[in-house]
Amino acid sequence: MKPLPLDKAFTLIEPGPVVLITTHDGHSQNIMTLSWTMVMDFAASFAITTGPWNYSYAALVKSRNCVISIPAIDQIDTVVGIGTCSGQQVDKFAKFNLTAVKAQHVSAPLIKECLANIECKVVEVIERYNIVVLEGVAAYYNDARQEKRMIHAVGDGTFIADGRKFDRKTMMRSKLPDGV
Repeated sequence: MKPLPLDKAFTLIEPGPVVLITTHDGHSQNIMTLSWTMVMDFAASFAITTGPWNYSYAALVKSRNCVISIPAIDQIDTVVGIGTCSGQQVDKFAKFNLTAVKAQHVSAPLIKECLANIECKVVEVIERYNIVVLEGVAAYYNDARQEKRMIHAVGDGTFIADGRKFDRKTMMRSKLPDGV
């Protein structure tokens, strides 16, 4: 083993997949790219890390809801493009040719072109750590989509796509919730 600078340690366990968070502040919708996410349990509980430095944060806190949209690897340039411009100056749906779909339970829109969408309510904002705790209220999966590999950020400007699955459900049955 050779030493790794501590400020690079996060690149070893950067979570995934990269997601797009949509918001609506009552006047306009926006999208932000986010790679710091966490599944909190087997239920639809999630946490994301964001704060006032992101234009979408004010809408997220004000509306108390969002949609987690999960893009596939064929959308990588769109995902990076969304993450490198601000919704304060740009309509990201128009700029990146994305279709906003009205959600059933939240004001933020789903993204039609994504592999999956999860409508979420904000449960708690932990300002000290810039963590937003979310509860999923509806989920959608686009099974007809050809490309299904998700994008994972390494954290240094490089990305990895999901690959082959290894099924160990039988071995893990005692630890999985019913129906999984």
